[in-house]
Amino acid sequence: MSESSTSPLTAVVLVAAGSGQRLGYGMPKAAVPLGGDTILIHALRGIVAAGVGSQICVVLPAGDDGLRALCDDFRAELADGGPLLTVVSGGATRADSVRAGLAALVPDVEAVLVHDAARALTPEAVFHRVASALAAGAKAVIPAIAVVDTVKTVAATTGTAAGIAPEVVTGTAPREDLRAVQTPQGFELATLLAAHQAAVNLPAEAAAAVTDDAMLVEMLGAAVHVVRGSSQSLKITTPLDLILAEGLLEGPLGGRWVEG
Repeated sequence: MSESSTSPLTAVVLVAAGSGQRLGYGMPKAAVPLGGDTILIHALRGIVAAGVGSQICVVLPAGDDGLRALCDDFRAELADGGPLLTVVSGGATRADSVRAGLAALVPDVEAVLVHDAARALTPEAVFHRVASALAAGAKAVIPAIAVVDTVKTVAATTGTAAGIAPEVVTGTAPREDLRAVQTPQGFELATLLAAHQAAVNLPAEAAAAVTDDAMLVEMLGAAVHVVRGSSQSLKITTPLDLILAEGLLEGPLGGRWVEG
């Protein structure tokens, strides 16, 4: 899918403001090396290759001149007619960072894909499925994959049981109803802006429980549609995730799978 075959009023907010503490590199996650480049550059290349937006707004840690320089270099490599690349500083929370990205979108944008830079190897087909559902009229779309593990709910043990194990099972969720959610998540811009505005005054505990933008839209009562994600869209969070991502890049398929 080329950019000309998608709405010119679509933008991508690339959230790359994470600290990366769990990776253990002592630097922001987006700057961590991956396959001869950085996580950020791989994420940007994937978005440009997918051709799903006329603007890419990258949200970086405040004051990180190194990542800003990477974005400047990448901007210089974009072909004439490529997407507009803008850079803003993120906030204290992921939601704050997304709002900063939304505020920097050009005035005519009507739809937005919110993507995590940590999912740097997301195949183009996933972007296309999300963008196609938006073009068909969905106000919110998420990519997801089926859960293969058995998932149980637990509670902290108390009293004498605490000496046996820290938690006890309270139930087993029906696996056929569960999905592991990924990014990019796509939204009608007006719907996502309304969802974020409604969330600004959430109590601290409720705000901490929000883990993605789709949850905010769910709180509005709007339908969130689900399209097929990809096992390659792993979120690079731990050293093991980074090893897996390196393996994908070094594999026989060259890092990005062609999916149907």
